[in-house]
Amino acid sequence: MDFSGFLRDSSKIFESSWDWILQVFVVIFLATLVNFIQKRLLKRLSERLQSTSNVWDDALVEAIRRPVTTLVWILGLTFAADIVQHETGAQIFTAFGPVRDVGVIACLAWFLVRFITFGENNYIKHKESFGKKIDRTTADAVSKLLRVSVLITAVMVVLQTLGFSVSGVMAFGGIGGIAVGFAAKDLLANFFGGLMIYLDRPFEVGDWIRSPDKEIEGTVENIGWRLTRIRTFDKRPTYVPNSIFANITVENPSRMSHRRIYETIGIRYEDAGRMNNIIDDVEKMLQQHPDIDNSQTLMVNFNKYGSSSLDFFVYTFTHTTDWATFHRIKQDVLLKIYEIISQHGADIAFPTSTVHLEAESQLEVALLKQPDRV
Repeated sequence: MDFSGFLRDSSKIFESSWDWILQVFVVIFLATLVNFIQKRLLKRLSERLQSTSNVWDDALVEAIRRPVTTLVWILGLTFAADIVQHETGAQIFTAFGPVRDVGVIACLAWFLVRFITFGENNYIKHKESFGKKIDRTTADAVSKLLRVSVLITAVMVVLQTLGFSVSGVMAFGGIGGIAVGFAAKDLLANFFGGLMIYLDRPFEVGDWIRSPDKEIEGTVENIGWRLTRIRTFDKRPTYVPNSIFANITVENPSRMSHRRIYETIGIRYEDAGRMNNIIDDVEKMLQQHPDIDNSQTLMVNFNKYGSSSLDFFVYTFTHTTDWATFHRIKQDVLLKIYEIISQHGADIAFPTSTVHLEAESQLEVALLKQPDRV
């Protein structure tokens, strides 16, 4: 037996085996090194860009962090799998080629979606930090449309990469869309309802809305493609399908120009002679009040003979639309009205009942109270 030849053949196989294992090790090591370097570079770049006023460079660095890490590992592992497949001929490793292509496309789409999201948030924060009003609803709508466009494009590119005919898929989608439309008509109704909200803009994120047709009242927190989230005043979230808004009346108190004070006040019947002076002084007080808008309707008039009071009403508008500020102004106005009534020697009426007795009945009552005098 030729032992020397056997040893030479064995050493060649051993050397060949170690050769591709070493190549796999080098590829994995390089992927780890590149990942470490890119993390350090992005961290330093992010720290430098924090001092700039540009909101888009911050969004770019923040958006690229996780996708680029995933991309480095996808490339490293798939290239290592190519080496193993070339040396061993195992068919299972042939699938890593398409995985690499799909992974690259997915990472790119992931980066774009993150960039759009971070860009939107940074842009809104930047504008609000300078006290500028930003239309959150429009920003949210544009952001969602861009993200949907990126995802649809990515899916089409992936299908084309995997060998599917995009034109055939679109044709099938057109035929299947009819069936899907019937099966998901409520979903489509909500989608188009959300689209109409974005176009007509009856309310925006942050608005206080309410509906007299439904028990809906609160602050709009989010307008999605299917649902709108409203936070009620007791802090409970309410999720309303967008199609509902096409069939109900929606009030938007957030867009009111003024707030109204409309109160009816009654004085006693014995103060009837003081009514004209009280009304005149109340009207003068409102005209001189700094928080009352005199350019709007201002009325103070006697308007009703009540069951136990003479009623006059106050009708006026405040400059502010803020709810808490309005109630402080209203409180001040009502207290001043009470002071005016008191200054004229009158008083606020309260429900009373007067019983009128005939003379004979009064005598009978007196005798019943004092029977010993009869």
